[in-house]
Amino acid sequence: MIYVIATLRIRADKREAFLAGARAVVAATAKEEGCLFYDLHQSITDPERYVFVERWTSRDALAGHFKAPHLQVWREIAGQCISQPTEVEIITPADVEKR
Repeated sequence: MIYVIATLRIRADKREAFLAGARAVVAATAKEEGCLFYDLHQSITDPERYVFVERWTSRDALAGHFKAPHLQVWREIAGQCISQPTEVEIITPADVEKR
């Protein structure tokens, strides 16, 4: 099993565009083969900080997600809304990989 924690900060003036795009990517990703859980959470202490929490059956399933057309659309939307680079942790039974 693979877990992914992706933390990002958004520009306050882009919140609505970010959330609309996030709703679409969450709905589409939940239908992907190998996706066990995929959701977005907003920090309760920092309204511009969001965290994607993901759980995948395998590394191959996660690799397929990275190639999904809806993720490419999401990257374009998010790129206009994010205020700093996204922190990504990929957690496997053997390791924690930070990107």
